[in-house]
Amino acid sequence: MALNQGYAEYNRNKILTASPAELTLLLYEGAIKFCNIALIGLEQNDMEKVHANIKKTEDIIVEFQSTLNHKYAVAEDFDKIYKYIYQLLVDANIHKDKETLEKALEEIRGMRDTWKEVMNKTKTAPAGATINYGG
Repeated sequence: MALNQGYAEYNRNKILTASPAELTLLLYEGAIKFCNIALIGLEQNDMEKVHANIKKTEDIIVEFQSTLNHKYAVAEDFDKIYKYIYQLLVDANIHKDKETLEKALEEIRGMRDTWKEVMNKTKTAPAGATINYGG
């Protein structure tokens, strides 16, 4: 029991001390985790587990959408991607469809991987440097 409390406290401190970029990464990781748990639920024919974890993933996607800063043009692109992922999750939940859920998971992983790249580029950039994320 003490080990679980220690782990919970560690996770709580990790969240409380994380930068906004790190919090975003943690949210992506959480969405991936919940999708994987939902996939396990499908394999186990546990529809309650599937539904609950897809809903958790949907909540994270909604949070991403609601915190977009629309003064930047790229926010519109992110909004479209998040709407697409959200719709995949809804469809996967309604139809309990593994393929659709895996497609959503793939999209979320892609977003997470892109976010990691951005974090790494900004970490290694010289102070005051501008990083061009466009093509």
